[in-house]
Amino acid sequence: MTHRVFVDGQEGTTGLRIHEYLAQRDDIELLRIAPERRKDAGERARLLNAADVAFLCLPDAAAREAAALVTNPATCVIDASTAHRTAAGWVFGMPELCAEQRVKLRAAKRISNPGCHSSTFILLLRPLVDAGLVPADLPVTATSITGYSGGGKKMIEQYEAAGDPRLTAPRPYGLTLAHKHVPEMTAHTGLRIQPIFQPIVGNFYKGLAVSVPLHLSQLKPGTTGRDLHAAFEQCYAGERFIRVMPLCDPATLEEGFFDVQACNGTNRVDVFVFASDTQAILMARLDNLGKGASGAAVQTMNVHLGIDEARGL
Repeated sequence: MTHRVFVDGQEGTTGLRIHEYLAQRDDIELLRIAPERRKDAGERARLLNAADVAFLCLPDAAAREAAALVTNPATCVIDASTAHRTAAGWVFGMPELCAEQRVKLRAAKRISNPGCHSSTFILLLRPLVDAGLVPADLPVTATSITGYSGGGKKMIEQYEAAGDPRLTAPRPYGLTLAHKHVPEMTAHTGLRIQPIFQPIVGNFYKGLAVSVPLHLSQLKPGTTGRDLHAAFEQCYAGERFIRVMPLCDPATLEEGFFDVQACNGTNRVDVFVFASDTQAILMARLDNLGKGASGAAVQTMNVHLGIDEARGL
């Protein structure tokens, strides 16, 4: 069976990568808009409503406008923007979120694709909150380091122009404490207190790692690093795209540093627990253009269509 797919915003970083994934597949018919008609609302509406699945790879305001153009009840909209990630009536596009998430995605016609930073944070915290190891009212902090491709075309051009010596060093941002991923990081982990989140751009193209430090004394009494690790192993057993690494991963410790880029070119997330008797650092890494964006969107599309979740990935 062939499924008709339209990408609204196919010229952006995420849209282009979705096209690359889908162009290789014989079960997908890609609907294309003529370049001169990209801003023609009537033509976009026609293609959106002709699709079995429509991806929105647009800024937030434009994504809301595009979603409103879809009147065909059979069209499933997958929005890659931030616009609908905590909106009522939209299902969060993370199949691994909880046991019933794939059933929800199969039935949904409005799906919000997770953000890159939030994907790793949610995959680290949700299992521990659900297991009762991390209290829902625990004040949590997180740091993320990411390649510059996460900033889209403008940031990619800025870094690749190589004209600003400041960009050779790490670039902390989000200093207003209102990063656009924080609402979904809170809503989809079960945390009741918004985390303090510090993102950092590095001078490399892609790859992302989130770190969450914890004092074991603030967790469920008696919790150890081994308990945290066991919760991840239980939650993600059988998941094809999540790999729980050994506790205090010996290979990482032997190298003496954490490789942020080790999942590049994959749709995989690697989950780590590094722990002492009193403290722990949770870490997760992914390709911010893969499982952190376009790969996640295609995986969710596969789930929704009822086909092999890993097809094309």
